[in-house]
Amino acid sequence: MTSTTAGKGAENARAEAGKDTGGGAGQGAAAAKAPARTSSALVSDQGTTAIADAVVQKIAGLATREVRGVHNLGGGAARAFGAFRDRIPGASASVGQGVSVEVGETQAAVDLEIVVEYGVSIAELARAVRRNVITAIEQMTGLEVVEVNINVNDVFIEEDEDQPPARERVQ
Repeated sequence: MTSTTAGKGAENARAEAGKDTGGGAGQGAAAAKAPARTSSALVSDQGTTAIADAVVQKIAGLATREVRGVHNLGGGAARAFGAFRDRIPGASASVGQGVSVEVGETQAAVDLEIVVEYGVSIAELARAVRRNVITAIEQMTGLEVVEVNINVNDVFIEEDEDQPPARERVQ
């Protein structure tokens, strides 16, 4: 799913980021007379606002964690590293773990890796996560979110972490 749709959103975000705003070859007088673009809240006659990838990544991570049924974010290696980091005094958890983004001038594309809680409808959870992530990013940044791809890596079962280590039968 992510290979075809992620490519399209990434292309759109990259195309927005790479647009030529000044007169290139052959544009000369036409570019000088063209009014400034006002199609976005981030681009106006008074200037432009650039938003770093890390900002959008944090917003998407927090918005994803707000949805009931999302247990954690990240793949196996990222979660293992996060568990290791949590044991270090003074270390802070990464809000952007399991989130990758591409941010253009006016658009953003988001890829999420999540762990869902057992018993939750994955299709409904994905819809809720998309809705929450898109709403949060668009309201806070003014960027248009072109896609949110979700990769479910694991299912969390309550007994997984609470169960004591198994005792060997033979000593």
